Amino acid sequence: MPDRTDLRDRVLHDSIPQLVTQLATDARDVAKAEIALAKAKALFAVTRYKAAAIRFAIAGVLGLAALIALLVGAILSLATLIGPGWATLAVVGVVLVVAGLLAMSGKAALRTGPGA
Repeated sequence: MPDRTDLRDRVLHDSIPQLVTQLATDARDVAKAEIALAKAKALFAVTRYKAAAIRFAIAGVLGLAALIALLVGAILSLATLIGPGWATLAVVGVVLVVAGLLAMSGKAALRTGPGA
């Protein structure tokens, strides 16, 4: 009959490498699962933001079309008072002044830094 301590040592000796191997396998599986979860979350976010970006782009194009229509309407309205050439010049001049002011404001915001 084998000695009880000898049997216990043999079982412990045989099972420790198995336990370490199992621990490494489990850790690898957990890491793979975490990576898969992170990829799934990223894909979901990208898909959501892509759809939002498309909607913003369409809204921007429609807004620009509305602005153009408004400017054409202003030219046509002024054309009855001062003529088509002067009306075009007046509307384009006002738009360029507004664009210049916005550009200078943006440049100043960049110079002073964020949050200023």
